[in-house]
Amino acid sequence: MKPVVSDTHNIAACGLYCGACRKFLTGKCPGCKCNEKATWCKIRSCCQENKFNTCAECSHDVKECKVFSNWIGKVFAFLFNSDRAACIHYIKEHGEQAFAEEMTQRKCQTIKRRK
Repeated sequence: MKPVVSDTHNIAACGLYCGACRKFLTGKCPGCKCNEKATWCKIRSCCQENKFNTCAECSHDVKECKVFSNWIGKVFAFLFNSDRAACIHYIKEHGEQAFAEEMTQRKCQTIKRRK
């Protein structure tokens, strides 16, 4: 397995950090940005259409966005205790490089939801 390294190219459009994902680290997935099979992801498609790296570049609040806050995202958030909106807010406030470094230090894909 590859080590977790800080790389802004490993940040998914939705704010997940692919660089700490087990499938990415074992070479089973190229990461969300490079995964041509991820055409099903509406968030990725929206960011590509708008030429954004992530939703953090959009002027809309992700919590109000119907593309970002869809039922698949809510199920994912519940199952993995993930707060992707917090990831996007972190990126907006601190930048992609700081987010990649933070997730690398934590060795995790996402900021955890508060219970």
